[in-house]
Amino acid sequence: MSQEITANQTAKFAEAFAADSKKTAIQRAVVKNGIQGASENQAGHVESNPVYSIDLTTGKVANQKQSGRCWMFAALNTFRHKILNNFNLKDFELSQSYTFFWDKYEKANWFYEGILNTADEALTSRKVAFLLQTPQQDGGQWDMIVSIFQKYGVVPQAVYPESFTSSASAQLNKYLNKKLRIDAKTLRSLVAEGASAEKIAETKEAMLQEVYNLLATTLGTPPTTFDFEYRDENKEYHIEQGLTPQSFYDKFVGVNLDDYVSIINAPTADKPFNKSYTVELLGNVVGGKQVKYLNVDMSTFKKLAIAQLEQGESVWFGCDVGQSSNRDGIMATSLFSVNETLGADFDSNKADRLDYGESLMTHAMVLTGVDIVNGQSTKWKVENSWGDKAGFNGFYVATDAWMDEYTYQIVVRKEFLTAEQQAAFAAEPKVLAPWDPMGALAN
Repeated sequence: MSQEITANQTAKFAEAFAADSKKTAIQRAVVKNGIQGASENQAGHVESNPVYSIDLTTGKVANQKQSGRCWMFAALNTFRHKILNNFNLKDFELSQSYTFFWDKYEKANWFYEGILNTADEALTSRKVAFLLQTPQQDGGQWDMIVSIFQKYGVVPQAVYPESFTSSASAQLNKYLNKKLRIDAKTLRSLVAEGASAEKIAETKEAMLQEVYNLLATTLGTPPTTFDFEYRDENKEYHIEQGLTPQSFYDKFVGVNLDDYVSIINAPTADKPFNKSYTVELLGNVVGGKQVKYLNVDMSTFKKLAIAQLEQGESVWFGCDVGQSSNRDGIMATSLFSVNETLGADFDSNKADRLDYGESLMTHAMVLTGVDIVNGQSTKWKVENSWGDKAGFNGFYVATDAWMDEYTYQIVVRKEFLTAEQQAAFAAEPKVLAPWDPMGALAN
C-alpha cells in the first residue's frame, strides 16, 4: 500500500539535519561552491600529471563546438595524425561538416526503412516508439562513420568548411526530426492502405529529395571534385588537381578500414566475454557496414589499446566522459569525494551502472599516449574535440582506474587480436535490443 510523506516526517528530518553541525558546515560549502566544487580532491590532480612514457605527436586539437559530432572528429583525428606525419604538415583538418552532411542524409533513409519495416506494428509498440523518439541525431559509433567514409570518402576542411549549422546543430535537428516524423505518418499510412511498392518507393524518393534540399540549404552543397593546395613544413608548395572525395581518401589517408575492429568492455551477465554482438536497428547507411563488437575483459581491452599505441598509431575510443571528470582535463575516480560531502553512497560497479541506466558511452575521443610504469599502465593521454581552451591545451588525462570504470569501446587493428579472438569477432553476433546500452551513440 502506498504511503504519503507526512508533515511530521518532514519536520523530523529537518530537525535532525539542523542539529548536525557537520551537515550544516558542509551545507554552507555546497551552497557556495556546488556539489563537485565542494568535493574536489587534490589527489585527483596529483595523479593526473600529463607526462607519458608513450606520447604520440599530434596536431592542434579540433573543436566540435555546439554539435554532437565527437565520433566523427575522433575518427578524422586519427586520419589527421597520419596525414600530418606522412605529408610533413603542421596544421591540417579534414572536413567534419562533409561527413556530417552525408550522415544526416543516410540517417534519414535509415529511419524511413525502419518505419517501413515496422509499419505493421502499432504506434505504441516499443520499436516504433523507439524510432519516433529520436528519428536521427548527431551521435554515432565507429562502424557508422566507416560506412560514411567507404561510401563518400573525405575532403579537406578548406574544401568544405564549417557552417553555422554544422557548428551549432540544434536547429537542424529540430526541423529535420519534425520532417521525419511527418514522413513516418505518410509512409505508415501508405502501407496501411495497401499502396504498391512502386508508390512507396516513389514517395520515399521525393522525401529524400526534400532531405537533401534541407541539408544543402543549411550546410552547403558537398563537393564532388576539387583541387587541394598545401605548403609543407619545408615551405614547399604542392597542388593536387581534379580530386574526388574517394581519390583524396585513397591518396592522403590510405587506411583499409576493414582491418579495424570494435572492441567493447561490457561486464554484464547478458554479454559473456569473447563473444561478438550487434544491436538491432543501429546504423546509418542502408547496405553499409554492420555495427559489430567483440566483448573482452578490461585487461585484454587495455592491452590491445597499448599494442596499437606502441606501434605509433592513435586509438579511437568511447567512454562516459561526464563521470568523475572536470573541464580542467582530469578524468579520475579519485577526483571527487561526493559520498562524504552528501552523506550518501553513490558507488556501484560497472555492470550495475550499465544494467540500471547510470552509465553508457556518451562521447568518443582519441587515445594518443599512455604512461607505463613497471609494466603497468597508470594513466592515458586523451585528445578531445572541445578546442584548446579545455584541459591541457585540449588534451585530457584519464587515470587507469577511470579507464577501467568508464571506458566502453576502442577500435584497433585486428592483427593485434589472437586467432581465437579474431574467430570470435568473425562469428555470427548476438543481436542486442535497440535500447541496449551498447547501442548508445557518442555525441
